[in-house]
Amino acid sequence: MTKLGKFGALALALGLAAPALADDHMVSDEAKAKIAEMMTDMRCEVDPDDIEMTDEGGYDLDDVICEGTGQFDIELDAEFNEVGRRAE
Repeated sequence: MTKLGKFGALALALGLAAPALADDHMVSDEAKAKIAEMMTDMRCEVDPDDIEMTDEGGYDLDDVICEGTGQFDIELDAEFNEVGRRAE
């Protein structure tokens, strides 16, 4: 196999594996709905596209806007408890 052929095979393998790897960190629609409900109760909002899963199974919420207090990055654990907040 030529170097170009090896590179192509590697690129194809990585391309096929990427969607499977991405699925491990996809946030379910159910989790997004639960987080949206929490944000409403907290008088905050976050774009669903700004919610990511952490390696520990929790959630990172980027660019959360809270009424009267500003913009934050918020971290939730797997049970949706707030475990961290950083002002932006």
